[in-house]
Amino acid sequence: MRLFKFADHVNIDFVAGRHIAFLVTAIMVFGSLALFAFKGLNFGIDFSGGIMMEVVTPVKPDLSKLRTDLNNLNMGNISLQEFGSERSVLIRIPEQQGGMDAQKQAIETIKAKIDSEFTSSAEKVEYRRSEYVGPQVGEELKRSGLWAFALTIIGILGYIWYRFEWQFGVAAIVTLVHDTLAVVGLFSLTGMNFDLGTLAAVLLVAGYSTNDTVIVFDRIRENMRKYKKMAMRDVINLSVNQTLSRTLNTSFTTLLSLIALWAFGGDVIRDFVNAMIFGILVGTYSSIYVASSSLLYLPFADAAKRSEHQPPSEVLST
Repeated sequence: MRLFKFADHVNIDFVAGRHIAFLVTAIMVFGSLALFAFKGLNFGIDFSGGIMMEVVTPVKPDLSKLRTDLNNLNMGNISLQEFGSERSVLIRIPEQQGGMDAQKQAIETIKAKIDSEFTSSAEKVEYRRSEYVGPQVGEELKRSGLWAFALTIIGILGYIWYRFEWQFGVAAIVTLVHDTLAVVGLFSLTGMNFDLGTLAAVLLVAGYSTNDTVIVFDRIRENMRKYKKMAMRDVINLSVNQTLSRTLNTSFTTLLSLIALWAFGGDVIRDFVNAMIFGILVGTYSSIYVASSSLLYLPFADAAKRSEHQPPSEVLST
C-alpha cells in the first residue's frame, strides 16, 4: 500500500529552498547551544542523583494536591507522575544534604506524609520500591552516557565515510550535528527530564536520520554516475524527488507507532516519545533539505564536466 503515492510523480525544486532551510538549521543549532550554555538541561536522577519511590495508593490520588503537600516539606522540587496505572505514582526527590542518613530520613518523611493523606481509606499505601542514586553513581552514568553518545556518532560517521566519498561524510556530519543538537535543545527549552532513556532517544534519532540520509545519498551517487553531464543541483533535486515517497512513508509509519506510545504509554516514557517524535520530524526535514543541499558547497572531481542546464522533464519524472 502506498500512503504517499503522489510523491512518486512530483518535481519539487528542493535545492531552491536551501537558503531558508540553512537559516532554520542555523537557528536550531545556535539556539540549542545558547539554551544549553545558559539554561542547561534538567538532568534526571540517573545523572544528578536523588531518590525515586514507586507508590500504589488505595484510591486514585489527587496528584496536584499531593505534589503541593510534598513540596511543602522543603526537600527541593519533588516531581510526581502516574506510573502504569491510575493508582501507581512515581515520586522523584532531589538528593538531600547529610549523606545516607539524610536520604533514609527523607524517605520516611515522605512515607509519613503520604500515609496521612490516605488515613480514611480501609487499605494501606503500598511502597513497591525506594531507590537512591548517589552523586558518584550519577557522575559515572553521565560519563558513560557521554561516551556512548560519542562512540555512536563516531561509528555512524565512520560508516558514512567508508561507504561514500568524503564529501558525503562532511554533509553527514552537518546533518548529525543539526539533528542531535535540535533534540537536546528541545529538552533544554521545555525543561523535560534528561536521563538515560532520553539519551537513548537522541541516539535513536541520530541513527534514524542517518538511515534516511544514506538512502538519499545512495540515490545521488547513483544519479551522478548515470547523468554525468547533469548539473549537481539537478542531480540532487532528481534524487530527493525519487526517494521522497520512501522518506514520507517511513516517517509517517514510524510516527504512527510513536503517537500510539504517546497516547497509551503513560508518563514514564512520555519524555522519550516526545524526543523521538520531534527527532523524526527534524530528521526527515534534514534528510530532504540539509544533507543533500550541503553537497552543493563541496568540491567533486567531475564538477567541471557537469552541465549548468536543467535536465529534461522526462528525466525528472522517472
